[in-house]
Amino acid sequence: MLRLVFLVAICVFSSAQAGDLETVNDEELLNLIKTENYVVVLFTKKDCPECENYENTLIQLREDLVDSLSAWIVKTFDSQLLQLYSTDKEPVLLFFRHGLPLLYDGMGGMDYGSLNEEMILTMFAENKLPGVKELTDDTFEHLTQASSGATTGDWFIMFYSTDCAQCLRMIARWETVAAKLRQTVNVALINKSTTGAYTARRFHVYDTPQFILFRHGKMYRYDTDKYDIKSLVSFAKEWYRNVKAEKVPVPQSPFDDLTQRIANFIRDNPWILKLSSICIGILVVITAVSKLKQKPETPQKKDK
Repeated sequence: MLRLVFLVAICVFSSAQAGDLETVNDEELLNLIKTENYVVVLFTKKDCPECENYENTLIQLREDLVDSLSAWIVKTFDSQLLQLYSTDKEPVLLFFRHGLPLLYDGMGGMDYGSLNEEMILTMFAENKLPGVKELTDDTFEHLTQASSGATTGDWFIMFYSTDCAQCLRMIARWETVAAKLRQTVNVALINKSTTGAYTARRFHVYDTPQFILFRHGKMYRYDTDKYDIKSLVSFAKEWYRNVKAEKVPVPQSPFDDLTQRIANFIRDNPWILKLSSICIGILVVITAVSKLKQKPETPQKKDK
């Protein structure tokens, strides 16, 4: 009898191991991301052969991922949360490290987006910690040494703002860019609206997201709306040579920064210049009319 129970238990365990991934809804997924250190999530949908391919690959990897990362491996169908992390459509594979997402998009010399068990396992295992550094006005120059071109290496920086939906969807992708540029380029981000406002003014960053590569005292702007991982990585490695190099401006004095803030305010509020022009025009007209109304004094005759 005991032997029979043991065999049944083995069958049940084997069936669970070979079965589908655990399905969670959005509320359960948010709870996992919040409470668990490592969560691998497949965003999927019904009647999607590519999604099934992803799931089968993860089922084969499940035991290794649990052993190496103690990670939860789950899937979610038609999740509304996907739009928070990616602009891509299902299937999308994300690896959450203490709540911070990393997007799987292929590794090494193979095509981007390729699905490979070894590459998935390697990518997740090597990026258990975040790869993107957070910079502020206080730390930017000290860490990057951007204007001196000193010894901290090249820096590829994303300027973002918290009210920019595109920026928030870029976080997982930007982490993947950092993973692909490990040990070659420092990848960072800085908040243009809050803790990085001074630095953004220094480099004339007005819109977000905006990407700048700092290399040997020069800066190269990524002036294109192609935000895919392959294009961003290619730019940091070699494509920057095809754009105009700018000299990195030195940190601004308080007076220069104030002047820049005024200029930015006027640029963002062009109506001020129009209003000023109208006011000056009105003042000129009033002055001219006032002079015309003034009667010349009649000269008095002198007594003989």
